[in-house]
Amino acid sequence: MAQLPLEGYRVIDFGSAWAVPQMTHIAADMGAEVIKVESHLRVDYGRVAKVAVPKGVSVKTPADLASFDPDQLETSPVFHIMNRDKRAITVDFTKPRGAELLRELCKKSDIVADNFTPGVLDKYGLGYEALSRLKPEIIVVSLCFAGHTGPLKGTRGYAPIITALGGTDSLVGYHDEVNPCALRFAYGDHVSATYGAYAMLAALVYRNRTGKGQYIDISEWEATTSLLGEPLMDYIMNKRVQKPRGNRVPDMAPHGFYPCKGDYQWVSIAVKTEEEWRRFCKAIGNPPWSKEAMFSDLNHRLRNQDALDKLVGKWTKNYTPYEATEILQEAGVAAAPFMISKDQYHDPHFQARGTFVNVTHPKSGPEVLYGVPWKLSDTPGNVRTSGPLLGGDNEYVFKGLLSVSDEEYNRLVEGKVIF
Repeated sequence: MAQLPLEGYRVIDFGSAWAVPQMTHIAADMGAEVIKVESHLRVDYGRVAKVAVPKGVSVKTPADLASFDPDQLETSPVFHIMNRDKRAITVDFTKPRGAELLRELCKKSDIVADNFTPGVLDKYGLGYEALSRLKPEIIVVSLCFAGHTGPLKGTRGYAPIITALGGTDSLVGYHDEVNPCALRFAYGDHVSATYGAYAMLAALVYRNRTGKGQYIDISEWEATTSLLGEPLMDYIMNKRVQKPRGNRVPDMAPHGFYPCKGDYQWVSIAVKTEEEWRRFCKAIGNPPWSKEAMFSDLNHRLRNQDALDKLVGKWTKNYTPYEATEILQEAGVAAAPFMISKDQYHDPHFQARGTFVNVTHPKSGPEVLYGVPWKLSDTPGNVRTSGPLLGGDNEYVFKGLLSVSDEEYNRLVEGKVIF
């Protein structure tokens, strides 16, 4: 098997929830040794995202949760997805020896990543300034809501807050709706994770050329805003504020989701050029309405989209999403089935591409995770394991990498430093 491209590099992951864990699992998928840092006082939020707390049980901290059923912290699918291929340790770095051990570990590593509020790690000698004095070539990636400088640097926020401030929510919804509509998933976290992985690898290339490390400050809302180039330019150039417009775009018609046979079955269709329009009309049998003046060119079709969508929907209703897609794709028209997760999992194309991989977790058993979405021809990454057990690699890291004696290790466990 070819060597994975990041084999030999070590990443220390102080992250929680989505953004940093996703960023570092990208490195892990490509071969880096990623060591996740938690404690029973601060487990990754992803571990408790789907936990069901029994009636009558008082849960104020993750430690309370672990006390009645430790396995509750090991079965979250969110955690398993975002932390595959990683190791995990538990250490309380608010205690001096805990912070000292982590500094030693960072000194033996290449990259440190976190999504703490600005200044938190600095209090324990684990911020960039302290680590760079120990190891000048260290790379530190700090990813947080609003970045580590500026008036908003201390702002707290979760996924819905990121997309609200980032501007994407202002474009979500239908044109006739009064209330704004948030994105359903943690869009800002995923964007930031991808940007962070890119920046992390760019800094690694620079370090390998120059021997110099550096600090990477990523703002999640800035990363999200960076994808809104067109609305921003529209305002700067035309003083026009773009608003939600549902499935419609200003240069395509028909464009959107159209109903098909069955319950909640849809097909996505997009027609841009006049040639595509002629192909579309031919594919659906050149119905009389397709020759009417109100649909004679793009400008007319855009002005009459309500009527056009109803007529297109009458045609698609006769077919399943896959049947409609096949008819239109054969005619050279952009179309695809509207897929839910079940459809994706069973689709032959996704199966052939290895979009999903089978792994086994020691507590949850067999699992299916998404695979590596980029295919390197010579050094492809791969998903080898599911999410790690809480503190499952304590002995490997503390006794192995850091040469802590058995006697001290036992004392640190009893003293809840390794905890």
